[in-house]
Amino acid sequence: MSNPALKTGHVALNVTDLNRSTEFYEKLFDFDVVARSDAERKFALLGRDGRVIVALWQQADGRFPTGLPGLHHLSFEVPTVDAVRRAEQTLKTLGVEFAYDGVVAHAEGAGSGGVFFTDPDGVRLEIYAPSGVDGDSAPVKDAPTCGFF
Repeated sequence: MSNPALKTGHVALNVTDLNRSTEFYEKLFDFDVVARSDAERKFALLGRDGRVIVALWQQADGRFPTGLPGLHHLSFEVPTVDAVRRAEQTLKTLGVEFAYDGVVAHAEGAGSGGVFFTDPDGVRLEIYAPSGVDGDSAPVKDAPTCGFF
């Protein structure tokens, strides 16, 4: 099936603590809670203007297993490097664990780049801008920066 209009709908994550994860994603991305249930099956649908972008399902134990097949990381694009830097400041107030120090290029000489970090359950995340990182060196020399963090 070939469909040029195909695009990602939303991302759904299993979380260990719905309140903690909802607060994290709300503060980081200024999301609204589109829907939420604190009944037996706890979930929160987060987004903007009624559109769900991230769904959180409280049905996990432990930490995100980066060494198993499946999701590698989630990447969120923002329009400018200044927006990446604002997100970085928010992340610092949230006490996240960064993979690299500051905004880094996607590869040596690349104009795109961002910040790489984990959410409260250890899911690897990236916030990047498609341009404006020119001149910064990449922390990973022989592969895309987002591939090995």
